[in-house]
Amino acid sequence: MMQLPIEITRRKFLGHSPIGIGSLALGSLIGKGATENNFSHVTPRAKRVIYLFMSGGPSHVDTFDPKPTLTQRDGQKVPKEIIKNHEFAMIKEAQPLLKGSHWKFHKKGQSGIEVSDLFPSVGEIIDNVSVIRSVHSDTFNHDPAVMFMNTGSVRFGRPSLGSWLSYGLGSENNDLPAFVVLASGKNRQPLLDSYWGSGFLPAEYQGVQFRTSGDPVLFVENPEGVTREQRRRQLDLINWMNNRRFESVGDPEIVARIAQYELAYRMQMSVPELTDISTEPESIRKSYGSEPGKVSFANNCLLARRLAERGVRFIQLYDKGWDSHGQIVSDHTERCKQVDQPIAALIKDLKQRGMLDDTLVVWGGEFGRTPMSQGSGNGYGRDHHPHGFSMWMAGGGIRPGHVHGATDEFGYFAAEDRVHVHDLNATILHCLGIDHESLTFNHQGRNFRLTDEFGKVVDNILS
Repeated sequence: MMQLPIEITRRKFLGHSPIGIGSLALGSLIGKGATENNFSHVTPRAKRVIYLFMSGGPSHVDTFDPKPTLTQRDGQKVPKEIIKNHEFAMIKEAQPLLKGSHWKFHKKGQSGIEVSDLFPSVGEIIDNVSVIRSVHSDTFNHDPAVMFMNTGSVRFGRPSLGSWLSYGLGSENNDLPAFVVLASGKNRQPLLDSYWGSGFLPAEYQGVQFRTSGDPVLFVENPEGVTREQRRRQLDLINWMNNRRFESVGDPEIVARIAQYELAYRMQMSVPELTDISTEPESIRKSYGSEPGKVSFANNCLLARRLAERGVRFIQLYDKGWDSHGQIVSDHTERCKQVDQPIAALIKDLKQRGMLDDTLVVWGGEFGRTPMSQGSGNGYGRDHHPHGFSMWMAGGGIRPGHVHGATDEFGYFAAEDRVHVHDLNATILHCLGIDHESLTFNHQGRNFRLTDEFGKVVDNILS
């Protein structure tokens, strides 16, 4: 067993080191955000966020934005004045054909919001939801679009939304990360670590990916033959050396590293119990459609509720497989079947536990899909479409049973009460009690923020 020098006992390290763990002003260690007093507060409507991200881009005109005119003009060429000067990712035709939805829409709930047959279970909880039909983005390719939705920039290196919230508000649970990521679905479009990275913020604010099969968190367990007591003594020595190095060079990343080592040590005890969804009552597992030990969106939704219960600030679920350039009928049918029941179960579960009021649930992807077809016949698909698409929010101070904004008659442009990605992120921060313009971080000589250039809160969707 490795022995510490006699003068470097754990008690001395914790109690007497000038920047020891006991006195470090770190959000992840004391449960407070690093800038808690440095940004303008508004009345918080939510304590946490569960973000259901459909990676690849679900089709708005097939899910939450019915377009009768598009159906009536199915097979006709899209008007030239609509697509002038527009580029597409894959469509090469100068004037592609309009394509109505394969699915029917029906009014659901007391609100009468129209929802596609693809989402029968979500239709049952639609009275809890504000559907935003006028979202628009700045880019039509996957990686920059996902980066833009998550970080407010198409370029790599900016902090993600979850990192900003972790930085601003900290964690409510010292034994778990403030920002957790869960992934499911087909691996058509890769998920990049940058989507949940901390960018130029200290490293302890980046997202931590959990898994629902195998080891819950990669590399968090001790190597074979290393006991917990040995690991503790190793960390004490490493932390002592890191503290000495910090005293010498003053690099804040060293402090962040100490925080992450300590969090990983605590997670060795907290994570196994948390991720064991087999302990949930069978009725709950059945309502989600979850099966312990499998990688699935259903398991991730149930785990998201467990994480929310334990005070995790930002939980982001990525579901892959929504990039339907061809075979959209079979592709969207499969993906919606996998996510519809768990989403509805999550909303119902949060509501019956009294947690929906202070949990903001967000659904959407990096963009929508074109009202025109890509390809023809039964194998048609839809191309990427950032000019107007749908997302929705529920809980956390959101106005229930409401529709905000509209696209044009074809579902091409966001036409009424337009909501830019910056507006969306400003609204999310607002629900958590943060004035988006004031939560900043100085980097390379200037203050950056999530909504770095502009953005306004969408007041109309707030309760």
